[in-house]
Amino acid sequence: MATVGCNERYLPGVNFPPGLEVSDDLRAAVQAADDVLVVVPSHSFREALVALHHVLPNLSHLAWATKGFELSSGLLPHQVAAEVFSGNTAFAVLSGPTFAKEVGRGLPSAMTIASKDADYCLRLAKSITTGTFRAYTASDIVGVEVGGAVKNALAIGAGISDGLGFGANTRIALLTRGLAEMTRLGLALGARQDTFMGLSGMGDLVLTCTDDQSRNRRFGLALAEGKSIEAAQIEIGQVVEGYYAAQAVYEVAKQRGVEMPIVEQIHAVIYEGKDPQAAVTELMARPITPE
Repeated sequence: MATVGCNERYLPGVNFPPGLEVSDDLRAAVQAADDVLVVVPSHSFREALVALHHVLPNLSHLAWATKGFELSSGLLPHQVAAEVFSGNTAFAVLSGPTFAKEVGRGLPSAMTIASKDADYCLRLAKSITTGTFRAYTASDIVGVEVGGAVKNALAIGAGISDGLGFGANTRIALLTRGLAEMTRLGLALGARQDTFMGLSGMGDLVLTCTDDQSRNRRFGLALAEGKSIEAAQIEIGQVVEGYYAAQAVYEVAKQRGVEMPIVEQIHAVIYEGKDPQAAVTELMARPITPE
């Protein structure tokens, strides 16, 4: 990447901006930094923060675009960050409906930045906003993070549904009831309800569940074709966050006593080998309840 000036594997043809330097030396890359943005898969998040803390123990501002609960602990990213860094570090999370290829091509996109530090949040939003990329500010870190985690698991379900040929009615039912499940879990963890009607909730959910650029959706489509978990992951060739999210969200919901029947069935298909058709049949046979 340092030689060719772009990420040819994942974003071919999207050149790095002038002034961006690529380095494989963490210390050299961040030693003079006041702000750091971490963008790694959720299962690598703690490891990345520990390495960063070793280099910059007194880092003043830390942001991340990582989506998902920590599988081993059920913690959200900001809780992991709080365990690694002291209370003197200001945190922010970036999330929302943004496919990297479209952002790289300069197509109009928008996302949310959430932080308890309003000044930091606004400064960060201004620093990444361009003529084609807009950032909105928020303070509900929990809600933004829950939305980013749950939508990945639901997108696998959407892929399975479409792959089985269930149609538009089924897809929108899954999206709507999935949003209800996401909101229930978020409220149980201390989020605000209105967060889930925004970019990091409904926006990211709709994008991830309906467009084939989504790795999670493609993973579900592959499972519907009868491919194994391993074959589906190899075919996609990148980390499928929903695979980990389905397990983590299922466990957190169970611990909190939050009803998430769609997530439960997605978990059963992925981790218990349940037939996808049987999962849908079971969902449709649930007792009638108020919406």
